[in-house]
Amino acid sequence: HEAKNGPVALPELESAPLPIPTMEILVSSNLSLNLLYKFVKKKEEEIKKKKNGEGEDRDKEDRELDESAVTFSKRRNGIIKKAKEISVLCESEIGIVIFSSLGKMSEFCSPNTSLSTLLEKYQQHSGKKLWDAKHEKLSAEIDRIKRENDNMQIELRHLKGDDLNSLNPRELIPIEEALQNGVASVRAKQMEYLKMLKLNGKLLEEENKKLAYLLHHQQLAMGGNQSGHHQREAEYASEVPMALRVQPIQPNLQEA
Repeated sequence: HEAKNGPVALPELESAPLPIPTMEILVSSNLSLNLLYKFVKKKEEEIKKKKNGEGEDRDKEDRELDESAVTFSKRRNGIIKKAKEISVLCESEIGIVIFSSLGKMSEFCSPNTSLSTLLEKYQQHSGKKLWDAKHEKLSAEIDRIKRENDNMQIELRHLKGDDLNSLNPRELIPIEEALQNGVASVRAKQMEYLKMLKLNGKLLEEENKKLAYLLHHQQLAMGGNQSGHHQREAEYASEVPMALRVQPIQPNLQEA
């Protein structure tokens, strides 16, 4: 504050030295910060080196996988090529199944055969069972159905008149009977169809006459020519069946 005689001088504060415990705390704090900084820096460098190392390892693994895939493809093609040569030159039956490390399957089988046939031969000659009883039963059922289908195809060709030269006279008798029964069934069906058509024709004809008779009476009721009434009525009455003609009114016997 300023007084009347001018500003008042404040007493100067003497700077006192810090006590010893306070200096020790500051020094130790600085050391701790330095150590913490160095520790964090070291960890960052280690993480960076690790990432770089992982990237290099990943690139190395990718290169190794690519090289392995190329090698596998070359070796597989070479094996299949050799198998084809042996199959053709030596007239042998060969079957190969190859699985890559990724699970992709490649196969080769000699012409005019199949892997299932080769596996069945292997099972017969080696005595080792490749399938359990359930699969064997299913395979037997499939073979039975195939045989039945083949027999039915042969019978169908015989019924069509094909491949009859291989049959003897006794085998031709049931085929002839089957054809005769088929012809009789077809003729019976045709006759039934014709009868139905005739019946429908009669019903339509009666319906047409009924409609013509009703139309004639409607025209008369609307004021037709009275002079030719009886003549036209007689003409239409001759065309209408007896069941549709108007019957005379009978007295009610109960009321009488």
